[in-house]
Amino acid sequence: MSGENVGFVGLGNMGSVLAANLVGAGHTVVTHDPLGPRRSPEGAVHVPAVAEVARRADVLVLSLPDGAASEEVARAVREAPDRRARYVVDTSTIGVGAARAIAEFLAEGKVGYVDAPVSGGVAGARARTLTVMYAGGDEACSRVETVLSGLSDRRVRVGDRPGMAQALKLANNFLSATTLAATSEAVAFGLAAGLDMATMLDVLNGSSGQSVATSEKFPRHVLTGRYAAGFSNSLMDKDVRLYLREVAEHGGPARIGEAIGVLWRQFAQAEPGADFTRIFPFVDGS
Repeated sequence: MSGENVGFVGLGNMGSVLAANLVGAGHTVVTHDPLGPRRSPEGAVHVPAVAEVARRADVLVLSLPDGAASEEVARAVREAPDRRARYVVDTSTIGVGAARAIAEFLAEGKVGYVDAPVSGGVAGARARTLTVMYAGGDEACSRVETVLSGLSDRRVRVGDRPGMAQALKLANNFLSATTLAATSEAVAFGLAAGLDMATMLDVLNGSSGQSVATSEKFPRHVLTGRYAAGFSNSLMDKDVRLYLREVAEHGGPARIGEAIGVLWRQFAQAEPGADFTRIFPFVDGS
């Protein structure tokens, strides 16, 4: 595969790994993060401004905390002098409305936008098993295919316009938030009844209660006490709030969603920035 000139903006827990994947796939990678080059992967060149990334790269990949950050970077890309960049791939979770607005804003500056949030965690990114769900027009999706393949071996086009991938990502994260919270309550009940956590997980993973929470999150992070999945409760709270906002706008039931939203909001307020797997001791009261 011939390498692309790729820019990468946002070198957090996920972004730093995805940028490294692009380097490993043979792309020439230019990075930027407001906190500096500390997490820029070996083989990439870190530059001090988004405008410089846009001047040096054909395709920009974003991995940012929210829609406001994506909008700020999109503005810097569109307004960059001597801009080389013609496409933006946004792996951030920002919501349907934000993705559509950014796509329209960039289109006015003749920059294509592909909505491409990811799911699978930092470990999945390192293993290249992360799912990249992406949506956009045919021309833009085709043009950035080699960049998407550099991010992960698992890619699914889920729609023909930006925002559709965001909808699926928010549905996915709502399910993840719900399953982890429900598993925390169930395990807390079992412990109170005298059961052993490891025994519970072994039985649950061979039974109808099995989920990613019981098969991965609890064995790796709760049972071991590591609590290091690499995704914060603050970000999960943000994603659940985005999900509920989109449900309110597009329609659909939210009885379970409202209860889950309250729980994650309380957890994020009590322990801001904690790993999201720490919801178990929060729910358990330990």
